[in-house]
Amino acid sequence: MYPNSVLLDAAKPVLLVVDDDQMIRTLLAESLGMHGYQVETATNARDMDAVLARRSVSLILLDVMMPGEDGLSVCRRLAGVGAPPVVLLSALGDEPDRILGLEIGASHYLSKPCSPREILATVRAALRAREIQDAGESRSFGFLGWRVDFAAHELFDPEGTLIDLTDGEFAVLRAFVERPRRVLARDALLEAARGPDTEAFDRAIDVQVSRLRRKLRSRGDEIIRTIRNEGYFFVPRVARQ
Repeated sequence: MYPNSVLLDAAKPVLLVVDDDQMIRTLLAESLGMHGYQVETATNARDMDAVLARRSVSLILLDVMMPGEDGLSVCRRLAGVGAPPVVLLSALGDEPDRILGLEIGASHYLSKPCSPREILATVRAALRAREIQDAGESRSFGFLGWRVDFAAHELFDPEGTLIDLTDGEFAVLRAFVERPRRVLARDALLEAARGPDTEAFDRAIDVQVSRLRRKLRSRGDEIIRTIRNEGYFFVPRVARQ
């Protein structure tokens, strides 16, 4: 998933264009790339999921009318804690369609055809809105009685005891909490724990996850599930506190 990715630069926001029309994917990737964004592309929902399992993205430009799972279903599925803002692109531009898209969680809804300039302005507005939202919201999250505070770099168990985590374990936990109930590939977790320039083998992330799993096992709840040949799955639902 995430075909046609550009060279990575951690300082640049990452945009994911999901559209079954190759010409539109290429046009948007080139246009947005010229304005300083990293751009990944996907042809359908399955490819999109593969990209999201591999790395974090700042915003998704999502076509509504795609073969297989359509954009509205994808948007509804993505809505929740840690999900990037979604800008829907659709040939269906009637008011009921726009209202439905916004009600299920899209930050913006653009009717095709729309110019690259309009898309760029919408992307910038959606990213600014997310920055303002994040700045005003708590960075504390809860799951199964546990509480993690990303600002303070603290994890508390259900009894309120502070759990000691290494920087790597905390980075892996953050990757899980910000993308719960989604299979995360080892590469995505490895990048989160060690940075994009790491040359460590997959086994390194297995060790980090194993240590984190032991520290989260105080009540016997299954929190991190291993998905054979794919990666790891954070089982509990996560709520912002």
